[in-house]
Amino acid sequence: MTETEPVAFPQDRTCPYHPPTAYDPLRTDRPLTRITLYDGRKAWLVTGHTLARSLLADQRLSSDRSHPDFPAPNIRFTAAKNRKVALLGFDDPEHRTQRRMMVPSFTLRRAAALRPEIQRIVDERLDAMIAQGPPGELVSAFALPVPSMVICALLGVPYADHEFFEGQSRRLLRGPKVSDVQDARDQLDAYFAQLIDTKLKQSEPGDGVLDELVHEKLREGELDRREVMSFATILLIAGHETTANMISLGTFALLQHPERLAELRARPELLPDAVEELMRMLSIADGLLRRATEDIEAGGTTIRAGDPVLFSTSVINRDADVYEDPDTFDWHRPNRHHVAFGFGIHQCLGQNLARAELEIALRTLFERLPTLRLAVPAEEIPFKPGDTIQGMLELPVTW
Repeated sequence: MTETEPVAFPQDRTCPYHPPTAYDPLRTDRPLTRITLYDGRKAWLVTGHTLARSLLADQRLSSDRSHPDFPAPNIRFTAAKNRKVALLGFDDPEHRTQRRMMVPSFTLRRAAALRPEIQRIVDERLDAMIAQGPPGELVSAFALPVPSMVICALLGVPYADHEFFEGQSRRLLRGPKVSDVQDARDQLDAYFAQLIDTKLKQSEPGDGVLDELVHEKLREGELDRREVMSFATILLIAGHETTANMISLGTFALLQHPERLAELRARPELLPDAVEELMRMLSIADGLLRRATEDIEAGGTTIRAGDPVLFSTSVINRDADVYEDPDTFDWHRPNRHHVAFGFGIHQCLGQNLARAELEIALRTLFERLPTLRLAVPAEEIPFKPGDTIQGMLELPVTW
């Protein structure tokens, strides 16, 4: 651990698929450094790959967001800390119980079974985009609706309501005001309360995950209404926001690397490897949050009980001790052990589904639009600030 002036965290990226240049000191002072959060609070930032995997599996680091000492990356997060978040905001044994309920819905087999439906949705969105003709805006026309429609089908949420819950998700994740976060949470709670009531009245449940929770867990008293609403909210938001950002930012990154894209077109069997490399390079969920419950010896120093600990996935996934030439987009590299999905007990539940969606969306997009290109200069395209999930705000394209 190097004692230097703490770096402010998080910061905006200067390139949408590279860590902020202000993080350069963090990339040399591995594996653990000091940072300053938005409110002036000091925290530990894990930046080394080996240490990150060790600490993410260490249950002395808590994910309980309701604890008063839990770190917050921005004021929006602080405003939402008083509400327990299913899966993400619990430690074992409660987390283990919750995850066990959800695992059957997100297995590799379930993701494989959904591939024909994902393909149908992707083709449908591209049909509409092509029919409208170039130019187009890829985020609203393709990158967002594809995962939104997929997660709605999986959960049993009416896609007809997508504009409502996509809008509330944006307010919840990007604000800009604290009141936006609080109101968005209330709006989503009211929406799911009504949807749960509707499903409870049905004599026969649908085949969505939410139907299973309502008819098998809520009716039997294993979950209460508040817990079902929390599950529904986190699965819906995480299920479309993250994948939508990966599709748009992944498309942008491939268009910026035409030699890589040409290889992928010539050898489509490399697409699964390309998806893994995109997840490593893009690291859209940067800044995983924890709080130490005991003293932990790590990185040559002591993390004290109560200390906030954050993990910069964008820096961890560029660790030169693990990845040769880490800033190069290369899906032939032998090491694939990135932490884009996290690690340990909180590793992303939906990673199998996300991989399937990314492979199908990117393959079909570039097959059906072989001349796809940016419609404006790359430097004019807006992307998201550093204190939220990374991605493109819009992506103007033509073909």
